[in-house]
Amino acid sequence: MRFSWGGAAALVVACLLATGAARAGQAGDLVFADRGPWALGDRTLVWTMTHQGPAAPNFARFDNGSLTLSQATDPSDGKPVLHLDQKSDALSRRIGPFPTSGGDPVVTYFLESTTRDMAALTGGNPDYIRNRLKDAVFRGGEVTGTADAPEVVLRPFADDPNKARMHGFETLEIRFRMGADPSQPVREMIARTTGPVAAPPAQPTVPGAAPVAPEPAPYLHALALQ
Repeated sequence: MRFSWGGAAALVVACLLATGAARAGQAGDLVFADRGPWALGDRTLVWTMTHQGPAAPNFARFDNGSLTLSQATDPSDGKPVLHLDQKSDALSRRIGPFPTSGGDPVVTYFLESTTRDMAALTGGNPDYIRNRLKDAVFRGGEVTGTADAPEVVLRPFADDPNKARMHGFETLEIRFRMGADPSQPVREMIARTTGPVAAPPAQPTVPGAAPVAPEPAPYLHALALQ
């Protein structure tokens, strides 16, 4: 989904914060503001990346990762496309391509990665988690901050009927920190739990041994634009 803001974007944000009340969907408008068409050329946008949580075998922890958005040429038709390159001590991969006129690939990546992390650490259904995040963005988000630095705050599972089975993710809070113009890239994206997450026991590598659960630890997934 794409949104068109034009030159009135900063005025809309200022009015919203002045009244202290967001209409339904306003948080989603900010998070998914129209940031295309992207025309990076030879430039790149780089976010530092932190990924922390329980020492589960299907979860990669690191502090000094990066996520780079760059433009390339699609060899099939010669048109520009976007790529994301994720790098850390734990892994290195390219994600894409994405259209230059589409939505924000970094926001999409961040939300999808958070969904997959939660599913991996809780054993939950990723479709259920994904739908709850969508509901939080478009119907339950809170807009705070100032006109020059608005924030969108989401607590997608605080009132979820299944929160007793979320192993600590019921305390998940997601923040999007932006500048005055929502058409510019999001400066910071943070998903964190306020308490520890208890990952399920891992299957033992020694036959006959009992499964051992990782030590509970808070979850943190953060991107900060350099």
